[in-house]
Amino acid sequence: MNNQQFSVIYDISHYWLKNAHIPVCLLETDFDIPSQTREGLSLVDIEINEGVIIQVVYSLTHLPSPETENIPTIDLKGGQVWPCFVDMHTHLDKGHIWMRSPNSDGSFNGALDAGARDAEKYWNAEDIYRRMEFGLKCSYAHGTKAIRTHLVCFGEQVNIGLEVFQTLQKEWEGRLILQPVSLVSGDYYLIEAGEKLADKTLDIGGILGAVLYMNSDLDNQLERLFSLAKERQLDLDLHTDENGDPNSRVLYKVAEKAISHQFSGKIICGHCCSLAVQTLEQVTATLKLVKEAGISIVSLPMCNLYLQNRQNNHTPRWRGVTLLHELKKEGISVAVASDNCRDPFFGFGDHDVLEVFNMSVRIAHLDMPYGDWPCAVTKTPADLIGLPNIGRIGIGLPADLILFKGRNFSELLSRPQHDRVVLRNGQIIDTTLPDYCELDSLFE
Repeated sequence: MNNQQFSVIYDISHYWLKNAHIPVCLLETDFDIPSQTREGLSLVDIEINEGVIIQVVYSLTHLPSPETENIPTIDLKGGQVWPCFVDMHTHLDKGHIWMRSPNSDGSFNGALDAGARDAEKYWNAEDIYRRMEFGLKCSYAHGTKAIRTHLVCFGEQVNIGLEVFQTLQKEWEGRLILQPVSLVSGDYYLIEAGEKLADKTLDIGGILGAVLYMNSDLDNQLERLFSLAKERQLDLDLHTDENGDPNSRVLYKVAEKAISHQFSGKIICGHCCSLAVQTLEQVTATLKLVKEAGISIVSLPMCNLYLQNRQNNHTPRWRGVTLLHELKKEGISVAVASDNCRDPFFGFGDHDVLEVFNMSVRIAHLDMPYGDWPCAVTKTPADLIGLPNIGRIGIGLPADLILFKGRNFSELLSRPQHDRVVLRNGQIIDTTLPDYCELDSLFE
């Protein structure tokens, strides 16, 4: 996109964005949308003043009044405008270690081993800070406004990782909203260190998290986890069923425990891959309990596609993602997020939520129709992580917007949109991405 046409924004705070296609599902207006494309896009004009959206009108019926005809306008020529992204499941502390700790066989177990070795050898405060900061720079430049990240909290790592996180949270205040989730295995909460971690999570305003697997002690682990969360009024964000084993029914167990505890906090379950390889009877029973328990689901299509069903000299037979359409049809909130980035769990990525949406559309068939699937990386995750004024476009909301040249979804998702323009409080930000060489000294 030619930034020269936006030069007016650098000088003034009151202007119109004209002829902008916006997904109707992301618009919060007090008028009926008279017309929209078959893809669910509506052509609107947006008035911005002092960093706030003060008017949204339907383009084809909007005529400038004497009061507004002298206000500078920028014609987007049908290009799309989205609210800034919400990336609700990331692993910033693991990011960008691929060059020194690659996953030698691409498997899930290979990722666990490589990640553990890297953490043991290299993870000091400076190392974690620089890699997390690099990830934040990427996210911000691509147009993300809020990030929830899981942070490894075993042993002494809890102090190192959480302190780095709090430092970055303060440094990025006003640009990125950052939320921490404690990340340990379920059995960790059965020991004294687990209870101290729950207290620490409460102190920093975090979310209690765990990686949960089917095992003989799972009921005890869940009982303890829910008790700790309930006593401290903490929300839960859990890794569940990240595998292709039809006998893995952790999601079902979590829902059962949430109901028995009458748990009133928010529960997010991530991955839930095995749900896609279970019988119809098992799926039906699980979805019923998940809905009753008020659990929401976040799918990580890129990472799961990469890891699941990987075997040497074997072509994968399934996509590794959960039942997005079926969950949504049952009225269960569903979001998608980026997960790992350039680490042993996923050797690619750039913290770009547009890429996440693009790949999710192709992997999980979120088109034909697109419907309200754009909400899965904006409005829905914002609601799930407690940010009800983010991820949508409406009067009175901050003009935190992403302007794309793509006029329809085919154009939007066929090119990387590296020429996007990102507005924060109505002003253009620098979208220059950090150079990879910033991290070179970590890999020498």
